[in-house]
Amino acid sequence: MKIAVLKEAAEGETRVAAIPETVKKFVGLGADVAVERGAGEGASVPDADFGAAGAKLGSRADVLKGAGIILCINGPDAADLKAADKGALLVGALDPTRRRDAVDGYAKAAIDALAMEWMPRITRAQSMDILSSQSNLAGYKAVIEAADAYGRAFPMMMTAAGTVSPAKVFVMGVGVAGLQAIATAKRLGAQVSATDVRSATREQIQSLGAKPIFVENVAGIEGEGSGGYATEMSAEYQKAQAELVSGHIAKQDIVVTTALIPGKPAPRLITDAQLATMRPGSVVVDLAAEAGGNVEGSLSGEQVVKHGVTIIGAANLARSLAADSSALFARNLYNFLAAFWDKDKNAPVFPDDDEIVKGIRLTHSGKVVHERLTAA
Repeated sequence: MKIAVLKEAAEGETRVAAIPETVKKFVGLGADVAVERGAGEGASVPDADFGAAGAKLGSRADVLKGAGIILCINGPDAADLKAADKGALLVGALDPTRRRDAVDGYAKAAIDALAMEWMPRITRAQSMDILSSQSNLAGYKAVIEAADAYGRAFPMMMTAAGTVSPAKVFVMGVGVAGLQAIATAKRLGAQVSATDVRSATREQIQSLGAKPIFVENVAGIEGEGSGGYATEMSAEYQKAQAELVSGHIAKQDIVVTTALIPGKPAPRLITDAQLATMRPGSVVVDLAAEAGGNVEGSLSGEQVVKHGVTIIGAANLARSLAADSSALFARNLYNFLAAFWDKDKNAPVFPDDDEIVKGIRLTHSGKVVHERLTAA
């Protein structure tokens, strides 16, 4: 089995889908690994390191020729995979809902596409979960970006010239990114509070030393969707939450928003009117900017100022930590393929009834097969 590792073509992408460590492991499974020249440059992995790990280096056409598995960070268009054999597996973050035309292209080209971001959140898939590994780094970097833009110090400082008050940080959405944002802000010495629509996160917030901010006395609202994701809330809950947030946000120096609902635009958490209540010099980091934004007025990949508040429309912050994010992503891919690897066939075997396979398989045998894409 030949495994191809592509150089990413997306603008601003710095990551690579394999590292020397995982190349060695794939070779240990019995696979041949081919890496497109320059694939690791953005992540500080020179071609020589891939070669020393056992990979062959070549052009995209050379790498794709005869490959049974193609590893990528972002899914390329089918036209960029012309040199690939029919039936090859494409494994990476394929963005199926926003790139439906690309998915149809994979089916037409008889490429079996596996969208790793749709990995079910079950125990045996934890080591394969690219969303968690990349969100963890994004939550960390969100706080670092906020600290850089904030014109004051984070921790309390007692000096001969007087006391510097600690920054107040409010994290909205306590998934993987939110939890890491809380932990990072606490390490920097801030006073941290957090909120989420899922009541089960209250203990997680407290365990990190932050103050939970929750809507009380709204019966029947748990906010827990399938796979651990949040769901859309009732109008009653949304009203109560807006009132709670309005009162709290006006007292905060930094806000980090992380709320996403799979397959839907990001929910609006902060309005322009609420931004106007924050003091000048405050900072808001919107980790959902690429999905429409949690913050009114945020622009993906841009930093804007409204009412004296700096709004950072964070665009895939994991890219800015290319070496670590590549390593985690690459291990996710290896863990996934190794779990299904058949030594006798020297290839992964995917049972049709497996929960993981059903969760991530987009195309198979020339057809789009995922129920989220085929449902009328």
